[in-house]
Amino acid sequence: MALNPFFLQGSPGEQRLVQDLINEQLTIFGVEVTYIPRKFVRKQTIIEEIQSSKFDDNFLIEAYVNTYEGHSGAGDILTKFGMSLRDEVTLTISQERFDDFISPFLEAMPDDEIEVPSRPREGDLVYFPLGSRLFEVKFVEHEQPFYQLGKNYVYELKCELFEYEDEILDTSIDEIDQVLEETGYITTLNLLSLGRRATATAQLSDTTGYISQIFLNNDGSGYTSTPTVAISTSPQGSIYNASAVAITTNRAGVYSVERIVLTNAGSGYTVAPTINIIGGGGTGAAATCSIETTYRGIVSVTVTDNGVGYAGTTPSITVEHPGDRATASGTIGTGGTVTSLSITNPGIGYTLAPPVTVSNPPTRSGVISESTLYSAGSGYSLGQYTISPYSGVVGVGGSQAVIEITSINGSGGITGFTTTYGGHSYESNDYYRLNGGNNLGIIRIRTTTTGIGITATVDATISGGGVVDSLTITNPGSGYTVAPTITIDNSDSVKDTSRIRAIFETVVDSDTEVSSVRITNPGIGYTEVPTLTISAPPITVGVGTYYYNEVVRGLTSKTEARVKSWDKDTNILKVSIVGIGTTVSGFTPGEILVGTAYSVSAASTSPGYASYAIKSYDERDIYDTYDTNDEIEEEADNILDFTESNPFGNY
Repeated sequence: MALNPFFLQGSPGEQRLVQDLINEQLTIFGVEVTYIPRKFVRKQTIIEEIQSSKFDDNFLIEAYVNTYEGHSGAGDILTKFGMSLRDEVTLTISQERFDDFISPFLEAMPDDEIEVPSRPREGDLVYFPLGSRLFEVKFVEHEQPFYQLGKNYVYELKCELFEYEDEILDTSIDEIDQVLEETGYITTLNLLSLGRRATATAQLSDTTGYISQIFLNNDGSGYTSTPTVAISTSPQGSIYNASAVAITTNRAGVYSVERIVLTNAGSGYTVAPTINIIGGGGTGAAATCSIETTYRGIVSVTVTDNGVGYAGTTPSITVEHPGDRATASGTIGTGGTVTSLSITNPGIGYTLAPPVTVSNPPTRSGVISESTLYSAGSGYSLGQYTISPYSGVVGVGGSQAVIEITSINGSGGITGFTTTYGGHSYESNDYYRLNGGNNLGIIRIRTTTTGIGITATVDATISGGGVVDSLTITNPGSGYTVAPTITIDNSDSVKDTSRIRAIFETVVDSDTEVSSVRITNPGIGYTEVPTLTISAPPITVGVGTYYYNEVVRGLTSKTEARVKSWDKDTNILKVSIVGIGTTVSGFTPGEILVGTAYSVSAASTSPGYASYAIKSYDERDIYDTYDTNDEIEEEADNILDFTESNPFGNY
């Protein structure tokens, strides 16, 4: 039998009334929550599995808390994987409110991000302000109450406390985003904002009898740690003892001594000292040495400034050749030429005349290119004249210009002239007087240009004593505005071959600082302490700002990660999801870390990408208060010995 047509099972008007009453009750007794839809970022291409997702939109909506007495679920429990929070909450929201104010926005999004925009979806998030917690929707009940007046009016969201799994949360609401700022597997990058060159000084031996070279006669085998190098005592006293360290290498799983490097060459030895290689768990390594008994050398190096920023690099050290370097200075005259040279130090130990290098003249601006006669003056003769500003009209600045008078009248007035040398720093339309004559001869500079000079050349000669005794200008050059720098070669090719240049190597510690300098060769024939120059760190200035959720990329390792937080004061960058978009899972100390979002650096108002050098990279998560797996494993290792066949005992 059919239903009675005179009694409706819910008219549109009745359904509207029920929906309005429900909406009103929700606004009165509900809680304003934030609904955050899940967007799919990347899917697995074969079975369409979701590999990563993001939450970057938010919608306010009122919800009734069904579990008003408190969170349901299992609560806080301790599992074998650590503390687990199993709080649950059930929320009721208006179906109409969702359909009218949230669904239209979801439908406008790409299908590959939002697949079911017409209703709340499992996997979406709800921010519950009472307790500042994020809950994940686990089930959406849309048929309870069950078709009152033939229609459903609410969605019942059954939610569990959200467990972070490398999702991207960036709603632009700090209160929400900060919930996950310290959540997830977070690793630490210690960055460098300012590198600094290290410095060191050398110590010259008081006497001869220092170790000049160590010979590794047998590299040994079976070493499990670095052995100790013991050198016999100097006859001159213990403070003159030599010292050295062993460098081991791994060949096919077998450790042996690769080389031995001096940390102090000692002095006062009359015969080659004995070298013993002891400890380290291995055997067979043996070494001998030779000593220098004629000349003095560099016996030790002291690091005066450790510098910073040498991550991933080993800086080199340059040192002067034994024997003083010859030095000289020059003067310039009319026309910007080098007019004279003086030897400030003749040097020592030269066997060949050393090449001499003169610095290039600078590029000059304000060079006179065209000028006209303004006043002929009188009393001038043919020849060259300098000029100076003529304050009677206009004329300021400028330097070194040379004007040649080519013709004059009977009273010595100028009738023709040329510019022999255009000088520098002049301004167009200025007036200048020619220095000389009885009355002022004045020229007006019409135009100026840019000038490039000629580099001067110099030859040196040496005396029988191995010193530089003269310098000859073979080309005075032109265009010098200040006295040039004169550099006299001090390389091995022009020096006494019996004198050997010292060679050093640096040791960089985990703080990217130069911790020590070792002696590969102490050199032979030093009479004065040479200057040591340590190469600069690869990066000197870091710029820009990293932003929350920004992707950062290591230029060497190609590893990527997402920014959790950035502290410019300490240069600590916290990142998560290390290796996103790559097959690499670790950063390399020393590489440059570049952001992908534009920022404004502290030193400039122009936008750019943040860029810093990585000083160190800590793969551990030191921010998870419940992450004690390493500690548990260490304690377990103290109890159980898995090298035994049965660590749990026999029965």
